[in-house]
Amino acid sequence: MVSKLYSMGIFGMESFIVEVEADISNGMPSFDIVGLPDASVKESRDRVRAAIRNCGFDFPVSKITVNLAPADIKKAGPIYDLPILIALLKSSRQLSVDTNESIFIGELSLSGDLRPVNGILPMVIKAKEEGFKQIFLPSSNALEGAVVDGISVFAVDNINSLIEHLTEKNFIKATDKPVIERDDKEVPLDFSQVKGQFDVKRALEIAAAGGHNILLIGPPGSGKSMLAKRIPSILPDMTFEEIIETTKIHSIAGTLSSDQPLINTRPFRSPHHTVSPAGLSGGGAIPHPGELSLAHNGVLFLDELPEFSRSTMEVLRQPIEDGLVTISRVKGTLTYPCEVMLVAAMNPCPCGYFGHPTRKCTCTQKMVSKYLSKVSGPLLDRLDLHIEVPAVNFENLASSEESESSMQIKERVNSARKIQNQRYQGKKINCNARLTSDIIQKACIITDSAKNLLKNAFDKIGLSARAYDRILKVSRTIADLDNSEIIEVHHISEAIQYRSLDRKYWQNDF
Repeated sequence: MVSKLYSMGIFGMESFIVEVEADISNGMPSFDIVGLPDASVKESRDRVRAAIRNCGFDFPVSKITVNLAPADIKKAGPIYDLPILIALLKSSRQLSVDTNESIFIGELSLSGDLRPVNGILPMVIKAKEEGFKQIFLPSSNALEGAVVDGISVFAVDNINSLIEHLTEKNFIKATDKPVIERDDKEVPLDFSQVKGQFDVKRALEIAAAGGHNILLIGPPGSGKSMLAKRIPSILPDMTFEEIIETTKIHSIAGTLSSDQPLINTRPFRSPHHTVSPAGLSGGGAIPHPGELSLAHNGVLFLDELPEFSRSTMEVLRQPIEDGLVTISRVKGTLTYPCEVMLVAAMNPCPCGYFGHPTRKCTCTQKMVSKYLSKVSGPLLDRLDLHIEVPAVNFENLASSEESESSMQIKERVNSARKIQNQRYQGKKINCNARLTSDIIQKACIITDSAKNLLKNAFDKIGLSARAYDRILKVSRTIADLDNSEIIEVHHISEAIQYRSLDRKYWQNDF
């Protein structure tokens, strides 16, 4: 007898319906799974066989064929254990229920308990779009799946409780939709703890308000890492669409916890400088999200930038420009979103004291040039703001004056981002850093005197076309912080000063 029910598959960010067909026929006892399964799917045979017996059912001693359709798409992971087991029970007439409007997903233990799987959120969204009414998931994944409206999500602990529900002996209550609560509690890392560095905090405020990439350069101990780690405390609140998209990526990567069904705070990823290009962009036989995508809608912090390998740094160039990273492998080409705010920090030389006002640099000019040249010109050009982080003097460190808190800065950032959301409504742009060339001229209206200043800077400093656009974007953000629709001279002037450090340090290297 042939039985059929439905499960889901996932490939990159996209999910698809999988028809699980089971046929039990006469012949030599065997158990075959077809439909392009990977090794973990083939191993379902042993898990399903043990789970059926340990849950008090009879395992069919016949020729068993399970087909996972469509057969031209690779099926990966242990998520098909549960649908295969239910299909076998139906084919062997040990279970007679209607499953046409149901989806089954889950990995089985040998005792019949269900274990959590990755990628639940995108799969539940797709199931709802395809018109399915209910979905059965491991209990640990239920809260994540219940985020989606319009489909009933049932948390299953083990096979026996699921069978009792399907046969209407003992119903499982549908999981309630979790309440999205923003964490407005005082964060442990706050800008009020930062002494001095007023110019740097101003640059970070601009970067946060417009989603701009930023480079922090200064001597050891000046607070570069400390400042970067406090950036999430001033980033604007996430929209619901950003929450869902970010959660989908972390669901696929398997980084969600059972008690945290949604990512409702902006991610902050800080990979070590030994990370590989594949670790940054994503990879694997079936590519999974890398650090770039895990930081989507948040911050990617690269500390000690020159210590990263050249190939790893060059991986960043196209993704931070396009907001997408495309990974090509033999088994397919996948695209993951990666709209990140890139924050990079570095010393000005190997010893760290090149240009320091009081401490002597022990590096030769050749050593300094070699160190700085590790950061390529094209990558440097893609960093909107370059800010020097000077050593903090004793007066600032010993001062008892209370610094401005992250909450105060965040209020201004939220106001500026609200202006941008209204300006770009319907354009799939959420911040100034994502402005495209066709929108820049309409959004960045500047006065004649500001235009003349920008022209002079372009000619004298030798700016690239990309740097010209990025100065306009940064000046647009500065104007938004001033609640000004027109970009004035002082807005352009401040934006230009954030492009001068490459001329100070790299003037002889590119």
